[in-house]
Amino acid sequence: MQAQHEAAPQMSPNVASRLRVMAERYPAQIAMARPVGRHREGMHREYATTSFADLELDTSSMAAGLQQMGGTPGMRIAMLVPFGVDFIALVFALLKAGAVTILIDPGMGRSNLIRCLEAARPEGFVAIPMAQAIRMAMRHRCPHAKFNVTVGRAMGLLPKPTLEQLSGTPSALYRPPELNLDSPAAIIFTTGSTGPPKGVLYTHRTFNSQVNQIVEHYQIEPGGKDLSGFPLFGLFNAVMGTTTILPDMNPTKPADVDPPRLLDAIDQWQVNQAFGSPALWTQVGRFATQCQRRIPSMNRVLSAGAPVAPHVLQWMREIMAEDGQMFTPYGATEALPVASIESREVLGETAERTRQGGGTCVGRRFSGIEWKVIAIQDGAIANLHEVQELPRGEIGELMVKGDVVTREYVTRTDQNPLHKVSDGQQVWHRMGDVGYLDDQDRFWCCGRKSHRVRSGNRELYTEPCEAIFNNHPKIHRSALVGCGPIGQQTPVLIAEPWRDQMPTDSLARDQLRAQLRGLGKEHSVTDCIEEILIYPKRLPTDIRHNSKIFREQLAPWAERQLSK
Repeated sequence: MQAQHEAAPQMSPNVASRLRVMAERYPAQIAMARPVGRHREGMHREYATTSFADLELDTSSMAAGLQQMGGTPGMRIAMLVPFGVDFIALVFALLKAGAVTILIDPGMGRSNLIRCLEAARPEGFVAIPMAQAIRMAMRHRCPHAKFNVTVGRAMGLLPKPTLEQLSGTPSALYRPPELNLDSPAAIIFTTGSTGPPKGVLYTHRTFNSQVNQIVEHYQIEPGGKDLSGFPLFGLFNAVMGTTTILPDMNPTKPADVDPPRLLDAIDQWQVNQAFGSPALWTQVGRFATQCQRRIPSMNRVLSAGAPVAPHVLQWMREIMAEDGQMFTPYGATEALPVASIESREVLGETAERTRQGGGTCVGRRFSGIEWKVIAIQDGAIANLHEVQELPRGEIGELMVKGDVVTREYVTRTDQNPLHKVSDGQQVWHRMGDVGYLDDQDRFWCCGRKSHRVRSGNRELYTEPCEAIFNNHPKIHRSALVGCGPIGQQTPVLIAEPWRDQMPTDSLARDQLRAQLRGLGKEHSVTDCIEEILIYPKRLPTDIRHNSKIFREQLAPWAERQLSK
């Protein structure tokens, strides 16, 4: 039985102080559980667990160790540790010490990773041995990184202390640093799905506001169990009194998840909540539906990072608790959460409009968000007076403000004028998405501003067009791209069939293309699309969610295909 939620008294502006509150209230409750040994389908697996009291004690010891090393508030520390128990504990330790944690997706590739680290100017690294070895070999790229901890065995010249040595520091030596809500807490990099990765500055106000908004909107109470398919939500769990069950999966490759492993973990722990990308729930939902496998303990599922197809929502509704809810929160690294919608509203009200080319309804805004849809502008907007707000129903670009909205990029600062607009007191963020507000103040997303196809006097938007072609039963997903110069682009639809529906010869491929072309002709949104291509493998997607399609990579491929 879940404990009744109580408003956590804010002991300090430091978001990590919330962990102490949870540890005092629920000391023996499990904070984290990680699988050990091998998975055997249908059988209980062994897990190593950490209580809230132990997590609080361990992170205070680590924070004290960082302080004893000479760590000071505001010091930028790069974290290169796989998601897991150590990752969660170290982020809290760095927050407690007042450090600014640099978080980068390792899946972005070595060259991008190194460029991002160089731009963030870290003063130290908390990293696994391999990452420390690479840092030492390329120390000229991060010359200020003198404060280093090895997470693992420090062989040879690798830096000390190790995490084990750091954890041996008496927790009584920890001294909370002097911080305020606007003190920097982290630099989190965007995935780079629509441009170079940018380092977003998070403050303690940002993190505290995110927790407050999530708890309020989803009515999360202490005592639940969350299967965390996304690292950031694993951090939120600890300060919400929720047990994090670490899934047996590679968090950088949710599209490759093994569904039975997740389903068995849900059953074993009677998990009531889970967060994962659309790619993860596509795999889990399809498998469970085909196998008639249910997860009756699950009453809250969240999925973000890209639009969630209605059929995926339907699959999940069929396998989870009868009164369960599946939410699709909307936001970005720079502003999260912004809006949310529940599966019943989608399936009962908005899905049909989406299928007919109306865009994807992402729901109503969170209580702490203000938003506007403004006339699309590709250049900078200096201040709010330059903004032309559009009436409801008209497609434009979305801009938002609120305490969860970050104020600036601290790398690629040239991007600040293109994304940030001041109203004299707060900063509005231009989301980079186009869409419209309906008469219920719901936002309907029509895709990325940079992905719109401009052909003559027509502008085509990705999500309305792709949704029409995705109605075909053989199509998993699709991508609209433009070939040629802007203003004279040829719209090209690239379709990815389900793996078991992939055409096996040129005749089958031509038949599928003809069917898709005919489907497009039935709708005014897509009736001008003549060029249809079948992609021979998975469409390239982002590293964080495996769900955002890299259309920038597909456009050159399409041009090559059309020139044959």
